[in-house]
Amino acid sequence: MSFRFKQFFIEDSKCAMKVGTDGVLLGAWAPTGSRILDVGTGSGLIARMLMQRCPEAEVEGIDIDEAAVEQACENGVKAFCARLQEWQGMYDLIVSNPPYFQNSLKNPDEGRKTARHTDTLSYAELIHHSTRLLTMHGQLALILPAEAENEVRQLAAAEDLFLTHVTRVFSKESKPARRVLLCFAKLEIRDWKLESLEDTLVLEDEKGGRSLPYQNLCRDFYL
Repeated sequence: MSFRFKQFFIEDSKCAMKVGTDGVLLGAWAPTGSRILDVGTGSGLIARMLMQRCPEAEVEGIDIDEAAVEQACENGVKAFCARLQEWQGMYDLIVSNPPYFQNSLKNPDEGRKTARHTDTLSYAELIHHSTRLLTMHGQLALILPAEAENEVRQLAAAEDLFLTHVTRVFSKESKPARRVLLCFAKLEIRDWKLESLEDTLVLEDEKGGRSLPYQNLCRDFYL
């Protein structure tokens, strides 16, 4: 299927995990950088969004799914079939919408199973190897299930990453948070506030449409 955004198209027919709200949120929310790595790039959606936001940046994507890498390249992303655990390079921004199911029933489709489950890339590995690849002023931005927030924050702290921004995402005000956006930095800047910035984002308004904050966040991408 092809998805049209304001400045580009994304085709995801070869990808196990399709274009969705999570990727759009991270692509619009993450900080920017001059050298960026998208881990588990899939169709290349997040990478393409960051390419739009940072036209001068060098943006790369990696994924262990060969078909997804082929599709990301077709979508205009410089993508490679590789595991984060073996990847080399230095980046001032790493982004990821990582596998998120742990200890749950596996999907019979092998591609979707790999894309959705943490078997091939645990949260601990994601944090550790991202830290390894970050420059001293580098940042790591993630979107995760809300229930994974505490675990990932603890893993990041163990790697001496500092939480700088957390946004908890609600589909509706009346429902619990479903996702959380987290940004960590490798080097604590002296003039940062002692506490990280914490806020919320509700996706739907009272009529069931996109809320104004959601529209504002993604206004440069959604038609």
